[in-house]
Amino acid sequence: MAKVLVLYYSSYGHIEQMAYAVAEGAKAEGAEVVVKRVPETVPEEVAKGAHFKLDQAAPVATVAELEEYDAIIVGAGTRFGTVASQMRAFWDQTGGVWFNGKLVGKVGSVFTSSGTQHGGQESTILGFIPTFLHHGMVVAGLPYSFQGQTGVEEVKGGSPYGASTIAGGDGSRQPSAIELEGAKFQGATVAKLAAKLSA
Repeated sequence: MAKVLVLYYSSYGHIEQMAYAVAEGAKAEGAEVVVKRVPETVPEEVAKGAHFKLDQAAPVATVAELEEYDAIIVGAGTRFGTVASQMRAFWDQTGGVWFNGKLVGKVGSVFTSSGTQHGGQESTILGFIPTFLHHGMVVAGLPYSFQGQTGVEEVKGGSPYGASTIAGGDGSRQPSAIELEGAKFQGATVAKLAAKLSA
């Protein structure tokens, strides 16, 4: 049984929803799944003023625990075409983990959210993949065997790089059924790969 960490940062709850869908997909493949979030770096008064979703139930992860998992699936919104700084700050503390090769051979995967349809989803995911590669990890995306990412019958996130959702400029759009299905599919894909690699 693979042990999978879904590690996310969510300001407004979109990525939080996607994280639990990813976890559901991984669990369906028999993985032991833990959902955690990275610490908030924005001062509380600023977060409240910006109406951040501060009632998230997932516990806060530590860098030291990363080595316990066979796969780490990272979710964070895009900020100007790259991963949110809260997630970046967490991974910038993994020097000791890297130095000791604790993540070599494990699976890494990314999902994201943006305010607009072309708001940097692909660049955010692609921009985070080098972090996994520097740690010696194997990268998994959202394969085209998930056909929900094709077609133009509705506005939707998702690419072969990873699942994604579009929040809308005011954050009012919630992850759609097809976007949540993509997240589940990605979780299942990672769980299957991690089980093979850890066997």
